[in-house]
This record gives sequence, C-alpha cells and structure tokens, in this order.
Amino acid sequence: MNPLALTMRKKPSRIPYAVAAVAAGLVVLLAWVNRDRLSPVVPGRAAPDFSAFDLEGAPKSLDDFREKVLLVNIWATWCPPCREEMPSMQRLYREIGDDGFDILAISVDAPFGESDSFGRVGGDLKSYADSLGITFTILHDPSGRVQQTFQTTGVPESFVVDREGVIYKKVAGATAWDAPQNVQLIRRLLGG
Repeated sequence: MNPLALTMRKKPSRIPYAVAAVAAGLVVLLAWVNRDRLSPVVPGRAAPDFSAFDLEGAPKSLDDFREKVLLVNIWATWCPPCREEMPSMQRLYREIGDDGFDILAISVDAPFGESDSFGRVGGDLKSYADSLGITFTILHDPSGRVQQTFQTTGVPESFVVDREGVIYKKVAGATAWDAPQNVQLIRRLLGG
C-alpha cells in the first residue's frame, strides 16, 4: 500500500458518539425529572391536581373537592358538542347531586371578550350557565393549563373521579351523562 495513502486515512471521529451519548443522557435526565408530569391521565391513576377559578374569581383546586365523587368536564363556550352535553350533565346533577357528588365543569375559554391563540373569543360563563339552567360548579382556567394537566386532545373531555381521587372513567367527546349506565356508575361510586 502506498505510504501516502496510509497517512491520509484518519481514525473515525468519536465526536458523533459523544454527542449522541450526551443527548441520550439529557433525555433520560429530563424524563426522570418530569416523571410525575409524564404519567398518563387514564383510569386507574390518580387525577392530577389543577388550578382554576370559580365564577366569583376565587381559586379552586381538586383538593377543594376531596372525598367526593366528581365528574370533571373540560369544555368551552365556543364548542357546540360542549353545549350539547351540558343539559345531560344538569339532569345527572339534579338526579344525584348531593354532598357526595359534584360536577366540575372547567372552561378553557379565554377571558371574557378576549381571544385565545386560535382567535376564539372567550364567552361570558355566568350568562352561558344561566341560559342552560346550570346549577353545578363552573370553573374557569383561561390559561388552558388544565388541558395540559389532564392531557386532553380537545373539548369536551371528561373524567369520572372516585372518592379517593382515582380516575374511574375517561370520555373524549360529548356524551349523555344522564344515560342509565352513567347514572348507575355514579351511584355505584357513591356506594349506593
């Protein structure tokens, strides 16, 4: 072999391997640091805590409703399927609502009259609830963080949570909450 060719042949660079090892290490570190946030929000897992405001502006969290069976519904005033399912939620609440059960309807609307990043204008939550005769708990999360916390893909999305704070059922999309199987589920979780 030509001596000149031997001197021109270089050892393979170790830099790409070092970069890949550092990147893999960072991925593992980030996954470990964020392990609680990466837990899927699915039946059998604890419902994640959240921050939202009631219609008077008082802060509320999941902890404020502990030891109750909950229907946590994430919705918006600009969402037609949300409006469609609200009356069935009210009928469920009228039938079962007591000290042991509550519905937390958490709106992800922008603040009233303002637009979100998609150009959707935030509705008047109190007027909306009044127009539908809603008497269950309406909360507001104008930041939309509750959607990230519950890892939703849209609205409406709902979670039935038992007295221990564990998600029992997850529903993406509108449903008839006053249907017999849903009423029976809530009664069973209440111990009745």
